[in-house]
Amino acid sequence: MKAAISMHKRTSGILLYLFFPLFFLLFAQQTHAGTVSVAVAANMQFVFEELSAEFKKETGHDAIASVGSSGKLVTQITQGAPFDVFLSADTEYPDFLFRQKFTGNQPKIYAHGELVLWTTKNIDLTQWQQIIKEGRAEKIAIANPATAPYGREAINVLRYYKLENAAQGHLVLGESIAQTNQYIHAGVVDFGFTAKSVVVSKAMAGKGQWLALPKEAYQTIAQAAVILKNGQDKNPVLAQAFFDFLYSPKAQAILQRGGYLLP
Repeated sequence: MKAAISMHKRTSGILLYLFFPLFFLLFAQQTHAGTVSVAVAANMQFVFEELSAEFKKETGHDAIASVGSSGKLVTQITQGAPFDVFLSADTEYPDFLFRQKFTGNQPKIYAHGELVLWTTKNIDLTQWQQIIKEGRAEKIAIANPATAPYGREAINVLRYYKLENAAQGHLVLGESIAQTNQYIHAGVVDFGFTAKSVVVSKAMAGKGQWLALPKEAYQTIAQAAVILKNGQDKNPVLAQAFFDFLYSPKAQAILQRGGYLLP
């Protein structure tokens, strides 16, 4: 009997020795779960939710978004906003931050965005050029081209089709793609220019109708990410973890499903 008890104690001790490190690691992951703060361009609003959920699943850490137009987010960053990573809607803003030494690394393209027309009204979008020429669209929503890359490309589309003058006086500017989407979704405007990632998202799929714009009418929008100085100095491990995750096969597949072209 004493031998059996002794054997049981030795076996229990061996099992504890073997499994304690695993238990410790799991416990440490749960108790040391952290947060990475991400400045997110508004076109990424919906797909970021899925990216954040997958990042949490893989690492146990949270990625929290602050959504806005790229230009306004850059202003906040230069004024000291404590973001760790920046997901821009273009490459120009991250390049600017890099040159001004607000980043911890060089910008890297994570996706290319596409531009579409979207409406929730009974409008034949295939006739959109004629509708603008004839002045039959009272209000057309675009993101502010001064701060939103998708707004800049919307203006390029109008210029390409020589519709800029006809559209003047009918343009309703959203401070970001997110506000532009609100105008379109609520039917405040006849139609508007937005990101493909919005209309194919789970939140907006099937609401209204949309039309992809020809690739030759604008530059496909290269979107870059960068680790910011705040992330490098105060949250380096999680900032780097999220940045690396963004370029992983799982994250890239999420982006592709979400309406983006891969770099």
